[in-house]
Amino acid sequence: MIDFVHLWVYLSASPLLWLTATLAAYVVADAISLRFKRHPAANPVLIAVIIVSAILLITRTQYPTYFAGAQFVHFLLGPATVALAVPLVRFLPQVRRTAVPMAVALVAGSVTAIISSLLLAKAFGLDHASTLALAPKSTTAAIAMGIAQAIGAEPSLTAVLVIVTGVIGAIVVTPLMNALRLRNTAARGFAAGVAAHGIGTARAFQVSPLAGAFAGIAMGLNGLLTSFLVPPLVKWLIG
Repeated sequence: MIDFVHLWVYLSASPLLWLTATLAAYVVADAISLRFKRHPAANPVLIAVIIVSAILLITRTQYPTYFAGAQFVHFLLGPATVALAVPLVRFLPQVRRTAVPMAVALVAGSVTAIISSLLLAKAFGLDHASTLALAPKSTTAAIAMGIAQAIGAEPSLTAVLVIVTGVIGAIVVTPLMNALRLRNTAARGFAAGVAAHGIGTARAFQVSPLAGAFAGIAMGLNGLLTSFLVPPLVKWLIG
């Protein structure tokens, strides 16, 4: 028992442990998602978060210790976002034909996501810090955390809200689009990218390459637009 404790103390201090645990959790989560035929509710990111959270709780590991090992995965968010340009080239003619509708949808979706978050937070009496953290929740984590820092919000809280938003969006996007009888694959993908950033984009790629390409465009453009819109809207609505 003493040897095991000493071994765990040694391993828990190694960054490689938590990087391996994160990757292993996602491999397991993806296998579970595949077992359920990629059902929206069996979202691999959600399952992986639950697995990693359970490990951290059981081992009583503090988040800073975990993040010191898993931060390489966080670093890869940037290259992964840039890599979305590859499928974009394949569908460039479709993108050009729908540029104007996409621009309108982008502005409408981005403004709605920000304003609705701020107004709902005020209506439910959330404190100022939580309200600020909600503002950039619909964009990808790397951008959202930068926006949060710029407006005086807590980046770590924003990161959690971004993940929650993405997971919920990825789960509801397919049944919601079906309920609305929206059949256009490109439009469905674009909506997923605007509302649910990277996690929604990953879900869109599971549906089709076309949906994934348009989701990737939406995610990137929404991140850029949100970075411009959040500061003035926050100042206007909550001071």
